[in-house]
Amino acid sequence: MADWWDADGSRHRKQFATAPAAREHEHRETALAHAERASREMKLAARSSSPKRSRSETKADTIEPAKEKLGVMIPGMGAVATTFVAGVEAIRKGLAKPIGSLTQMGTVRLGKRTDGRSPKVKEFVPLAGLEDLVFTGWDIFEDNMYEAASNAGVLDYRLLEQLKPFLSSVKPRAAVFDHNYVKRIDGPNVKKGKTKMDLADQLRPRHTSR
Repeated sequence: MADWWDADGSRHRKQFATAPAAREHEHRETALAHAERASREMKLAARSSSPKRSRSETKADTIEPAKEKLGVMIPGMGAVATTFVAGVEAIRKGLAKPIGSLTQMGTVRLGKRTDGRSPKVKEFVPLAGLEDLVFTGWDIFEDNMYEAASNAGVLDYRLLEQLKPFLSSVKPRAAVFDHNYVKRIDGPNVKKGKTKMDLADQLRPRHTSR
């Protein structure tokens, strides 16, 4: 059974013959929903922009660019997640181009169409660069990202071999899992807890005093 939420916040469920097929569909639909929400937010930002120097624009000029590393924590390291991470690494290594990437190739129209102001998203918003992304995440299976990507069969094996050292280094953390929500799938890499709050607390970051 695949279980996911769309960009409007509506929940969907669909039955599949196998658990891997259900998981792949669930991951794909979730990724599409995230992309749709991001696209809507960018369009909203473009519509609200004005050629005039407003108070909000003046304040935006003071936003500092992203610094240091940016951690990306992914719930589930299946076909969609491994394709995403492998794609980023392939771009960083010069093995691929960011075709279809909203942040790397997408543009934002500012003002009227006739103004000709359409900077790239990454030039309009001070985002972290691809070279600063660091990946980790959770999955109920213990496969590292190279093993998971190989099993998914989405990417060409020749590309995967070139990315193997990096993908093999990304290993999943133990995940929170409940059979009441997903009954036809199981895995060994799960957290143990007496209550849902106990499990949620195990996901919280642990801060240490200096």
